[in-house]
Amino acid sequence: MTIRYELCPECQCKQPVADSNNLGFGAARTNHIFVADYKNGEWQDARIVPYADFSIAPGALCFHYGQTLFEGGKAFRHGNGDVYAFRFDKNAERLNDSAVILQMPPIPVELQVEGFLRLMDLDRTFCPHEDECSIYIRPFMFATEDALSIRPSVNYRYCIMLSPSGPYYPGGFSKPIKLLISTSFHRAVSGGTGNAKAGGNYAASMRAGDYARSQGAAQVLYLDASNTYIEEAGIMNHFHVLKDGTFIIPEFTNSILKSITSRSVLELAAAGKIKARQERILFKDFLEGLRSGEIIEAGGFGTAAVISPAGTYILEDGTEITVGDGAIGKHTRALYEMYTGMQTGKHPAPEGWLMKIPHYAK
Repeated sequence: MTIRYELCPECQCKQPVADSNNLGFGAARTNHIFVADYKNGEWQDARIVPYADFSIAPGALCFHYGQTLFEGGKAFRHGNGDVYAFRFDKNAERLNDSAVILQMPPIPVELQVEGFLRLMDLDRTFCPHEDECSIYIRPFMFATEDALSIRPSVNYRYCIMLSPSGPYYPGGFSKPIKLLISTSFHRAVSGGTGNAKAGGNYAASMRAGDYARSQGAAQVLYLDASNTYIEEAGIMNHFHVLKDGTFIIPEFTNSILKSITSRSVLELAAAGKIKARQERILFKDFLEGLRSGEIIEAGGFGTAAVISPAGTYILEDGTEITVGDGAIGKHTRALYEMYTGMQTGKHPAPEGWLMKIPHYAK
């Protein structure tokens, strides 16, 4: 599909900030956005246009029945000045998995990737140079048909926008977080949309997140609906580390999102780079492992923060359980340095993990 350009007038273009360390996460935008529309049973009119408000009908089905989904990837500036995306093709594939769950039309992976590459090329000057900074890539899709019957829309819009960003948590990878283990709040249930990046899943998590913060925690460690098994750590996959240095990640179910970070860690383990495996983790066994010292490190895996080490878990009765010595553990730190080193070109990455942004003729 041909991608047309409608460039931002030079007099209206924003300039990249001089110091990306003060960006925060997800607040800034570049000058352009990629857009394609689904009409008459096909994707059409792929274009790169100035970042601006959309005009959309108040009756658009996305507003009423939640047909919205999104993805999150990252691109990094390497030491030679070139910009590389990290496994964006996997984001494109996972977006299509979410689309199937939400009864939305998949988007050809090739179109998603080319749309991103051309957009990133156009706004490449916004990619930061500083450590722990990146371009956060936000693809998303929503229903646009003006209708009030409860059914899948016939029209959709797919977009990609870019956000020059600093670390997800203030201070970056410098101190562990606290997680509240909740038996009252549940992120998802079996047979629902928990394994999709659906907007409604994140709306449903906000009340639990606010409660966690009121208890001094950064996020919630969710259990399954029966309060039997460990599931997600807020907006991240959970992990813990055993005394022998093995990373344990909960098995993917239809109520757990398949984190690309977790999948990458498992691929590194398969290649012999680290020790990691998946298990169905009983909540009672996890608590016992923390208390006995068999579990020495823990935290969350996700695109936004990469790795968020947890130093303390808080139960709803106020009991606090420290992980190891409460500090960032050596295995978590080593994995973080390896993984972010691959993203930024400081360490070699497996073949196909890095996607260099081409220079296209405009």
